Amino acid sequence: MGNHLMVGGQAVIEGVMMRGPKLTATAVRDPNGEIQVETKDVHSIADRYPILKKPMLRGTVSLIESLVIGIRSLSYSAKMAGEEDEQMTDKEMAGTIIFALVLASILFIAIPTGAARLFHGITEDPFFLNLMEGVLRLAIFLGYIWGISRMKDIRRVFQYHGAEHKTIHCYEAGLPLTVENVQKFSRLHPRCGTNFLLIVMLVSIFVFAFLGWPNLAERIASRILLLPVVAGISYEIIRLAGRSENPIIQTAIKPGLWLQYLTTRPPEDEMVAVAIESLKAVLPEEEIVEGTGEYRHVAKPVQEVPVP
Repeated sequence: MGNHLMVGGQAVIEGVMMRGPKLTATAVRDPNGEIQVETKDVHSIADRYPILKKPMLRGTVSLIESLVIGIRSLSYSAKMAGEEDEQMTDKEMAGTIIFALVLASILFIAIPTGAARLFHGITEDPFFLNLMEGVLRLAIFLGYIWGISRMKDIRRVFQYHGAEHKTIHCYEAGLPLTVENVQKFSRLHPRCGTNFLLIVMLVSIFVFAFLGWPNLAERIASRILLLPVVAGISYEIIRLAGRSENPIIQTAIKPGLWLQYLTTRPPEDEMVAVAIESLKAVLPEEEIVEGTGEYRHVAKPVQEVPVP
């Protein structure tokens, strides 16, 4: 594996969003079968305040910025795929983010810590109760992932998720980005958001285990306030895992990779073509290997004919 830029991505409706150091690109297959690509400059608050690039701080910044970029890309993809007439306004997007954060707080913080009181009949030990809360949180998370993976529309998004991972693998291997090359790679990737969320769940078990067992309101508040710490630790772990070949680290991230069997699906060739165009849009010209495919104006399905 040679030197390459750090690139991440996200599946959207009928497409893929890729984020490079300077650009984000959202590529979507429109109802006519053509690939539409929108690019935007990356403006990170960490560029204005370099202290936010320090370890433990950059994780929270990255998480918030990824959430904003992700929802904006989803809005664009819904419009391009013909599912919405208009893109979200900034006000609508802010409302969506707030709603998502409140829902996540209820589902993954309030419910687990509230339900952990069921174990009072076994013990009053705060350490044990906090551990049981963490186990419940992890169970809710895994159940949620399993549940949405059964939905037909989500399964298609998860196919694009697989296309995103395969395409990034192909780029990191230094090969031309063609459908044929990309399809040879794994749909699992160590820097995936699925890995990150699972690590967040596991790190939170250890961080919250030592907080004692105050009343419900104080428990919920303490967990929300400590989320930046949990996110910071988790981000550093996932960052290390993405760059390290250490067998211990690679073994430690295996559960997150296994979970990606639920959050990704083998993509169709036409989905891979969309992911390729999204990645190409964020790469400098010199980073695009000769022989890379051109699928922007090729209507689906994409079929590569071997050269005799």
